[in-house]
This record gives sequence, C-alpha cells and structure tokens, in this order.
Amino acid sequence: MRRRSFVALASAATALAGPARAQGTYPDKPITMVVPAPPGGGTDLVARLYSDLLSQELGQQVLVDNKGGGNGNVGTAFVARAKPDGYTLLMQYSAYHSANPALIKELNWKPDDFVGVAMGAVAPHVIVIAKKVPAEDLKSFIAYAKANKGKLNYASVGAGSVPHLGGVLLNKAAGIDLVHIPYKGAGPATADLVAGQVELTVVTPPSVSGHIRNGNVKAMALASDQRHPAFPEIPTTAEAGLPGFILDGWFALFAPAGTPQPIVDRLNAAMRKIGKMEAVVARANQLGTVLKDWTPGQMDSFAKGEVETWGKVIRDNNITFTE
Repeated sequence: MRRRSFVALASAATALAGPARAQGTYPDKPITMVVPAPPGGGTDLVARLYSDLLSQELGQQVLVDNKGGGNGNVGTAFVARAKPDGYTLLMQYSAYHSANPALIKELNWKPDDFVGVAMGAVAPHVIVIAKKVPAEDLKSFIAYAKANKGKLNYASVGAGSVPHLGGVLLNKAAGIDLVHIPYKGAGPATADLVAGQVELTVVTPPSVSGHIRNGNVKAMALASDQRHPAFPEIPTTAEAGLPGFILDGWFALFAPAGTPQPIVDRLNAAMRKIGKMEAVVARANQLGTVLKDWTPGQMDSFAKGEVETWGKVIRDNNITFTE
C-alpha cells in the first residue's frame, strides 16, 4: 500500500510539475500571432511592427498569420478556441473586439474569451478623401457633400468597424448623408479610395500614411484633440471646423482566457520593452500611432470599457451588421 501511495504521489507531482516546467521554459516553440484581417491594413502593420522583435526577445519565432473574413470573426474565433498556452495569440483591432459583440447577434466568441496582454498602438483616425473630390479642406468637403446628398460614398474596413461607426457619427455631426460601403479590410478600402471608387474614409493613419505623403489622397482632419507629430500639417477636427469629433482606434495583443499569468506577464514585458525602443517609437510616429506602456490589468480594464462604450453607440444609432 505504501509503495502504491508513493507511486500515486509521484505521478501527481509529475503532473503538477508539467505546467510549471512549461511556463518556466516558455516559449520553447514558435508562436503564432493571428491577425483577423487581410494584409496591408493597420492591424497587420502593427503586428509586423512587433513580431520580429518579439522573436528576438522571446528566443522563438513569432509568425504572423492573417485570418481575415467575417468582419474579423474568423481569426478572432480561431484564437478564442485555441489552447491557452501562449502559443496562439491575437493582435486585435479595436472595433472587432468592442463593436462586434453588440453588432452581431450570434457571435461565436465573446470578449471574456480573451485576456489582455498589452496595447500595441493607439491611432487617432484621419478623415481622408479621394484626390478627385473637389475639396481642399473639411469645410469645403462638407459643403460639397450637402450639395450632393446621398450621392457620395464612404468606405469602411467592415460593418461595425471604427471607420463605419465614425462615418455614422460624421454624418450626424456634419449634417451630411454619405453612403456606407463596407470592405473586408483596410487594404481593399484604401485601394478603392485611391482609385476614386469611393469619396471618403475615416481610417487609422497606418493604412493611408504613405498615400497621404505621396499625394494619392487628401487628408482633411485628424479626429483628435491635438495634431500628430508625423503629420503636423493635418489640422485637428476642431481646427477644421468640427469640434468634438474625436475618434480613436487601437491594436492590442490578446491571449485566450486561461493563459497562465506568468506567460501573460512574460509577453507583456517583452511588448513593453519593444515599445520603448527608439526605432519602434520612430516607426510608430511615422505611422501616425501612439504607444502605451500598459500592464495586462490596464489593458483588460480599458478593453472592457471600450466594449461598453461602442455597444452603446451601436444601440443608440440602430446600427446593424451587413457584409
């Protein structure tokens, strides 16, 4: 009996030691960072801003895997169902996390399926119009839109995205009637804006910064309370004649709920270390984003508040999901 008891205790100790060893040596194999959007958009750019440096910090390759589709839900649900061991992570776009729960009735994931790891970047949105539009500032565009009520379109990166909701709020604030055209990601939406297929988008600077600098599109205003150092020539919405119109998007790293705290802390420390590197700060500024040095607790608290805030906007404006 004593021998069997010893064997049982030894087996239990081995079982308990397994996860501890796994956490202690984490990571001991490549990590997948899922981006729930096509390549070329803001979420993808922020993921790739961190992935190579994370590989160096963690000593294992961090692979970016674009799983677009379903308004971000394909990739998001994939990570929600993944084993909570730190090897499948989600670089999430704010509206997918904050708006989809209120926007889509039969969602196959919920915000509580994730734990916040770290904030990747916060991006004030910029109001951008096609080069062909006969307007050089926000006031003249609003006047043009009022003279062509219901004839102009605005692109978003998907139904329920911040650009979609931003367009709804812009219509209200400016008294105009732009028609929403949803796209599957910032890349396709931006391509059609550059081609003049749509007249306007409200989008994060990473998606259009190159086009702004090259003169392919015209930036009307930054939906922020202060100008961004990367685009000092772009006025704020208040300066452009639309005070109170503030619109931020964000890109944050999440892990499946149940991921051991030591692993979350390890990832958070690596992300925050990278966020302080001069080259990363310079690149973030170039993209028109702002970096935040947040703990996992701060990230979680912020994300929960965003779910409540954008849920109310969707309900108050009777916004529905249509792909």
